[in-house]
Amino acid sequence: MINFEWIWVLAALPLPLIIYWLPAKNKSESAALKVPVLLDGMSSSTAVNTSKKTPLIILSLIWVLLVLAASRPQWLGEAVNIPSEGREMMIAVDLSGSMQVEDMSLNGRAVNRLDMLKVLLGDFIKRRTGDRLGLILFGDDAYMQTPMTFDRNTVQQMLDETVLGLVGQQTAIGDAIALSVKRFNEAEESNRVLLLLTDGQNTAGKITPEQALELAIAKNVTIYSIGIGADVMLQQSLFGTRKVNPSSDLDEESLKNLAEKTNGRYFRARSSADLAKIYQLLDEFEPVEQDQKKMRPLTALFFWPLGIAILLCFSYLVLINLSPITGGKK
Repeated sequence: MINFEWIWVLAALPLPLIIYWLPAKNKSESAALKVPVLLDGMSSSTAVNTSKKTPLIILSLIWVLLVLAASRPQWLGEAVNIPSEGREMMIAVDLSGSMQVEDMSLNGRAVNRLDMLKVLLGDFIKRRTGDRLGLILFGDDAYMQTPMTFDRNTVQQMLDETVLGLVGQQTAIGDAIALSVKRFNEAEESNRVLLLLTDGQNTAGKITPEQALELAIAKNVTIYSIGIGADVMLQQSLFGTRKVNPSSDLDEESLKNLAEKTNGRYFRARSSADLAKIYQLLDEFEPVEQDQKKMRPLTALFFWPLGIAILLCFSYLVLINLSPITGGKK
């Protein structure tokens, strides 16, 4: 919408009409009032013939445009939220080979762990209004996929584009934690939160989880660790169907230790329903700022009416100079 910073200036719009209808002392004075002079030094021979309406319309438009420009018109954009919650949340996602195990169910069909995580984690990301989010992928090594940003759509898009085997088949949990700690902005005071999602144990990397834990404690990083994977899965073999534990490699003790030592919590996600509940709990433990500050961006528009008024002034001068009546010759 359009807003006028000095709307009271618009009260000057009828001023020429008021002057025009004021009683004059004599005829010559009345004539002088009816034909305004734009520029000093303009002689009476260049006065516009009052019988012609075109110059009068141009002068009227110039006056209206100048008054509009003086009132400082501005375009008010749509209200946008100003992030007011000082929280940085890094999300570390395991892309090791075991994430392809199809022991999860989503909308009535069997899916692998990564596909289930993409859907439910995507919903969680959408709700984190006001948080700066980052995304780390880890397998044989840990990689920064998305640096800290308020652009949640980009974080979600980069998560959706991940594929199994992108960063190797093993699990470098220690490297993922260390890289997360390194990427937090030390220049800002904020709640530094690491959301660690994995289905295994540390089998690769240059830094052990214990060493990474020391770094997290030193930098006041809170770790919420989530162990993904079902306890029981039916597996077909030559000898028939048998029950197996697809999460036998999950190192729950290490994940619990990481969370407890950093004042976080460890969660176990055996199904998509469990993971959805975990994200709801995380919203409670790390609540999103409810009272968002809003601002409406302003764009100045005064130069448009001012520029048109200047063009009309030049047009008016050209018009009176070309007029056979006002050209000064008889």
